[in-house]
Order: sequence, then structure tokens, then C-alpha cells
Amino acid sequence: MANFEEIIYTRRSIRKYTSKPIEGDKIEKLIEAALLAPSGKRVYPCEFIVVDDAEILQQLSEAKEHGAALLAKAPLAIIVVADSLKYDVWVEDAAIASTFIMLEAENLGLGCCWVQMRLRGTADGKSATVNLKKVLNLGDEHEILSVLAIGYKDEVKPTYTHMNLKFEKIHKNRLDVI
Repeated sequence: MANFEEIIYTRRSIRKYTSKPIEGDKIEKLIEAALLAPSGKRVYPCEFIVVDDAEILQQLSEAKEHGAALLAKAPLAIIVVADSLKYDVWVEDAAIASTFIMLEAENLGLGCCWVQMRLRGTADGKSATVNLKKVLNLGDEHEILSVLAIGYKDEVKPTYTHMNLKFEKIHKNRLDVI
């Protein structure tokens, strides 16, 4: 297990994966990370769909116009779904859970990329969630925030350094507008 600072400096969005399947114990760790994510008022509106079926991965890759093609070649995806009627801040809860999964993927030596689905869709105007409802057996109350593509890295990206940090984004007591 890496330390947290190492994880946050080395984690990058990885879009190319080897064909090596992800071991069951690593999938369990990813699931545990998702389930350990906090939820406002302990409501836990999120559900997680673990996908390793090539046909479903292909359908995920076609659910929105841009940025999802990498899902067709990922050995694994975790879809972060929430019951939008259960809690009004389901987006925040789903974002935190997605982040926990991404950080655990890096911790396990896996690559991961967040594929945004909420507020995205196809050229015909259908939302990504609508495009996937039948495939994933989702009800009307369900929304998809993200699909996390996960696999063994087949690309190398440089580690962030202290010099990459945008310290100009930090303000004390109020936003300093120039």
C-alpha cells in the first residue's frame, strides 16, 4: 500500500489498458473503497455496477457522443449510479464514491479514468443515462454520474510534482480578485 501523498501525486487519468484481467481480490478492494465513501446524513443513495462483460463495455462506450470510446477496451468498468429520489445531493455522494474508487485503483497499481455521464448524451439529444437504462436495468429514479474505466496501465504519464500545483488558486479568508 502506497502512502496517500504518493497516490495523489501519481494518480493520472489513464485511457489505455493492457488486456490483463483484474484479479478478484483487487475488484473486492475497489468495491470496498466505494462502500467506504461517506454520504450526507448516511443516506447512501449510490449503487455500483461492476462490468467486465465485453458487450456491455461496448454499449457503455457508445452511451455518449465524446470521451467514452476507451470503455470498449477497458477490462473493467464500475458504473456509479444513484437513486435521485433518495437524496437531493446524490451528485456529491456519487462524486465522492467515484473519487474513492479512483484513488484505490491507483493504490492497487491500476489505471483509471472517470468517464462523465451526467449531463452528457448522444447527438440525437438522448442522455447517457437514458441510453443505458435498459442495458443496466435502471429505474426512472436512477441517474448515472460516472463510469470508471479500470485496468492495468498501458501508458505512462509523468508524476505530478510540487511545481505542477497551482498555488494561485489558494486564497485566504476571501477570494482575491485582481
